[in-house]
Amino acid sequence: MTRFARALASAALFALAAPLAAQQPATNSLPQPLPIPDTIPAAQDTPYPGTIRLAVDASDTSQGIFKVRETIPVAAAGPLVLLYPQWIPGTHSPTGPISKLAGLRFTGNGQVIPWTRDKYDVYAFHLDVPAGVTSVEAVFDYLSPTDDNQGGLVMTPDMLNLDWSAMSLYPAGHFVRRILVSPSVSYPAGWKSASALIPGLSGDKVAYPTVDYETLVDSPAMAGRYARSEPLSPKVNLNIIADRPDQLVIKPEQLKPHKELVVQARKLFGAEHYDHYDFLFWLSDTMGGQGLEHHRSSEDGVDGDYFTDWDGAIRDRNLLPHEYTHSWDGKFRRGADLWTPDYRQPMGDSLLWVYEGQTQYWGYILQARSGLVSKADTLDQLAATAAYYQNSPAKTWRTVVDTTNDPTMSQRRPLGWRNYQWSEDYYEAGKLVWLDADQLIREKTGGKKSLDDFARLFFGMRDGDWGVLTYRFEDVVDTLNKVMPYDWASFLKERIYAVRDQAPLDWITRGGYKLVYTDTPGAAWKAGETRRKMKDFSYSIGFAVGREGRLASVAWDSPAFKAGLTQGTKLLAVNGHSYDDDQLKVAIVAAQTSKAPIRFVILQNDQVRTIDIPYAGGLRYPHLEKTGKGEGGLDKLLAPKA
Repeated sequence: MTRFARALASAALFALAAPLAAQQPATNSLPQPLPIPDTIPAAQDTPYPGTIRLAVDASDTSQGIFKVRETIPVAAAGPLVLLYPQWIPGTHSPTGPISKLAGLRFTGNGQVIPWTRDKYDVYAFHLDVPAGVTSVEAVFDYLSPTDDNQGGLVMTPDMLNLDWSAMSLYPAGHFVRRILVSPSVSYPAGWKSASALIPGLSGDKVAYPTVDYETLVDSPAMAGRYARSEPLSPKVNLNIIADRPDQLVIKPEQLKPHKELVVQARKLFGAEHYDHYDFLFWLSDTMGGQGLEHHRSSEDGVDGDYFTDWDGAIRDRNLLPHEYTHSWDGKFRRGADLWTPDYRQPMGDSLLWVYEGQTQYWGYILQARSGLVSKADTLDQLAATAAYYQNSPAKTWRTVVDTTNDPTMSQRRPLGWRNYQWSEDYYEAGKLVWLDADQLIREKTGGKKSLDDFARLFFGMRDGDWGVLTYRFEDVVDTLNKVMPYDWASFLKERIYAVRDQAPLDWITRGGYKLVYTDTPGAAWKAGETRRKMKDFSYSIGFAVGREGRLASVAWDSPAFKAGLTQGTKLLAVNGHSYDDDQLKVAIVAAQTSKAPIRFVILQNDQVRTIDIPYAGGLRYPHLEKTGKGEGGLDKLLAPKA
């Protein structure tokens, strides 16, 4: 095209475009945000006038429906805002099950009071109380899960778990500790019930004492057809419900370490922060497993064979030491940003590496000291944690403190690449940091001091006080320095607040051990595989296999990962044989000598294909192996306190 022709074409295009441009506005429409009105009264440290009466009918075990009737006194006519708990203590996240509330109706003096849900806060309900009404009656149903895809079951034909936060509304504008509630429950006929509101076992119709709303929410209840209560000390009860009567049988040698747990915890902390404590412990293959801490109790759910398959329940036997420790760490001492005056204000989770991480640490120490889990099995469990973080690529990009955002950010949704993403690793990664601190203190003080001294200073004051004493990062550092002067601020910041290519594993060497991998799993590893219904080859070929040959996880950067496998891939065959776990073990062992790739037939994304995975490292399971003679730092850490 000549220069003249190009000029003509350009002019023609301009002529066509000009009318179109003239039709467009000079600028696009640009909206401005509407202001968000604050229509919900902020919580004030003032008493709510009157006492709320809360009655729950928990007898419909066939359909899992809790029927609630709540009478709320009001001082005057006019606007009233009622809240459903959103930020549930212990879950560290806004997980109040508001979607399961149904059939909500309000009346006063026999007339219906209309309600409106808040435009921006779906947990808030606005009412206009008519003149002459002195109390508002609320009725609603709580529709608990009836299938696993709706959440964990909390009611079966033989047992139930009742959380008051799911069964109640509370008036906005007051600290929850300043709202009084008089609760009662009708359980199925003939059942026994338990709650920290009344120590030990109660019957099927219970009028509980009047308490403040904070204490009520912190005092759940459980009930069941088959129940048993064992005193572990004058102040502590182990309340148990089970699917079947035979699951309640406890051998003396099984009960003994549960009693010793209470003894060792008292010796460790030097104080008790409850007037009494009740384990609410259910054994069930139907109702959802759980571990949720409270100040004077804990909700603890494990498989039904906890006592009847004692050797297979190694993994489950850590639950009670962990949740019991929370009475000190998390309930009495709590991160300042995690305490809130009501259940609407967001919680700050930044110190969960103390709240959960150190509780995780003490849970493992107390399981060994009490005899709930043997020293050898505890060492193997610690080895598994060390191996996980030694091999986790997430530590190259993510800090431990960043994982304290996970309760809000991911709320334990399934992950595709667990060891590359991390999720709530303030538990286990936090545990490693406290192991590091303990062994460092022991080394530098010649064994005269340990993290036990921190526990007594930080958690052991004010015996019998079951209020809340908050702390900040500086308080943790200051207490560590009282145990042993050191640059603890840098120690913690390097391990918690910074990205580190290396996991904090110095505690292993300082403690007189080394991390090794052998071709034989320990008892704790095998029990864990049985409980999780999988075989774990994470540190060899790089995956764990669940039911029907389906991969439960794939380790990032492992041989399996490099071959393109993902969680959910199904293994159909290995080296020409139909897949089973034993065939895979044979193939892994054989490849160690032959150096030939292991051949798999897989089903992935609805496609069947054959892949070869070059791996000749053999079976690898982590253990801690003693490096010297005599009692090392780790041996002393796990030994019972005299």
